[in-house]
Amino acid sequence: MKASKIAYRPVGLVLGAAGGMLAAAAFRRTWKMIEHDKDAPDATDEDRAWPEILVAAALQGAIFAVVKAAVERAGATATRRLTGTWPA
Repeated sequence: MKASKIAYRPVGLVLGAAGGMLAAAAFRRTWKMIEHDKDAPDATDEDRAWPEILVAAALQGAIFAVVKAAVERAGATATRRLTGTWPA
């Protein structure tokens, strides 16, 4: 295993955690804009209909995927700038 990959691992973990918090905040904010101050439904929320739960899950997944890709790419780009090597 390359030394740059080993050195990048803790950075990747921190970036992943920060990205997860950013994505969660973005989803909550987006859902409140869509549903006007209602909290997002849980899959087991019996007071919510199937379509609402599935739309919320799809939106949450899309937001998390975009944020994850953006954070990972930014981290790899910054690592290349600092070290001269790509961390993969």
